[in-house]
Amino acid sequence: MKTLTELSHELRKQRKSLSMNQKDMLMKIGMSQQQYQRIEAGGDLRVSTLLRILEGMGLELVLAPSDRVGQMERVFKVSEQQNDGRIAGEHAGRVTDQGSWDLVIADLDDDES
Repeated sequence: MKTLTELSHELRKQRKSLSMNQKDMLMKIGMSQQQYQRIEAGGDLRVSTLLRILEGMGLELVLAPSDRVGQMERVFKVSEQQNDGRIAGEHAGRVTDQGSWDLVIADLDDDES
């Protein structure tokens, strides 16, 4: 994610997946609907505000080297598919701990060779 627009889109998507409306943010993190609405509209925000929002949505900020982002996205996709029951075979049951993540990443590295 490289722009405020992408960030605001992801925050909106996560809020909706939690069945929350913008008014719920007041109860969850102490931010008024108007304040939160500006953020979802792509307004600039402080890192402390972002961290508060992420905590309220059960998310965490992760920093990654830009040359590894594609691999991380594929790992998350594998994990989501596993959790949704859409994946079987060699990756099934493997994305459960850090060692498993390392195995999946190694598999993805092999796929790119």
